[in-house]
Amino acid sequence: MNNKGLYRLLETSFLGFLGGYVFSLANLPLPWVLGPLTFVMLWQGFSKRKAYWPKPIKNAGLSILGIYFGLYFTTETFLTIGPYFLPFLLITILIISVSIIISTVVTKWINVDQITSVFGSIPGGLTEMVIASESLNAKPSLVIIFQTVRLLTVLFIVPTVIVFYLTEQNPIPTTEVVQEVIASSRWSYLWFILPIAIGMLVQNKIPAGFVIGPLAATVLINISFVTLPSVPNLVLLAAQMAVGISLGKSISFTDLKLGGKYCFVYFSIALFLIITSFGLGAVLAHFTSLNFATAVLSVAPGGIVEMVLTAAIVGGDPAIVSALQLTRILVIIMFVPTVLKWYFRKNTTKTAA
Repeated sequence: MNNKGLYRLLETSFLGFLGGYVFSLANLPLPWVLGPLTFVMLWQGFSKRKAYWPKPIKNAGLSILGIYFGLYFTTETFLTIGPYFLPFLLITILIISVSIIISTVVTKWINVDQITSVFGSIPGGLTEMVIASESLNAKPSLVIIFQTVRLLTVLFIVPTVIVFYLTEQNPIPTTEVVQEVIASSRWSYLWFILPIAIGMLVQNKIPAGFVIGPLAATVLINISFVTLPSVPNLVLLAAQMAVGISLGKSISFTDLKLGGKYCFVYFSIALFLIITSFGLGAVLAHFTSLNFATAVLSVAPGGIVEMVLTAAIVGGDPAIVSALQLTRILVIIMFVPTVLKWYFRKNTTKTAA
């Protein structure tokens, strides 16, 4: 790395730290994710300078968070999740169906084709939805914009509502949950080499590989005879900052402007999906033994990282949220693009006939 690259890296790091610190002082939700995201996004938009944040730093942050989430899992976690799996799967299918119906209906009043609209609003991975939409001749640029609007809406609204209005009376601090049950030892940190290596191996083979790979490997180690240490608080905050900066770097004012007046339409769709997920989360909590925060964050159409971190803050169960959010992501990534391809191709064939 040359001196210019080092300067830009330090500049971006300072912006991320400043954003996290300001959001933390303001007692805002997920300060070390949303703070860096906001400051880096605004810096790029107003200064016209591109933030510099190498992909390995982002991947390192994701791996650390994956390990951190995996430490919450115990053998009892898997026994606990069993009764919730089928109801959660039905709720996931319902949310996906609502997303498809609404995004199809709005195309009657706006100049966006159905395929682009559906892939732009469905609560799945941005990259995966863009790739899937390209194979059906959608407009990838619009899919990116609408997915970005959805992502920002979920990231800022869901944690804010949960933290400020649904926090339990005596929330469990994030670091204490793990530290109470996990002993720390310097040598035991060497075990974390294995989850990181697994993340590198599966990064291009499964969705969100740098989170899911380390998470799964940590779970397997944690439920065995090995006693793993907790993730140091400073390391955890640095990992959140790394992810927040990378998210902010990927969002540009130019992309948002391209969507023009349609951004509000897809913001409204995202808002409706959030309200729907809150309602379905309440139903899940009512008919199961899950507390409200855990149920809502498991159902919420957000990223696994942000929802699990929020669960840790408000006294939810991060292990259950991790498992159910992972289930939602896998269902969307593995089945939805294939089903949508079949559906739209079938409709195209009928229209042509």
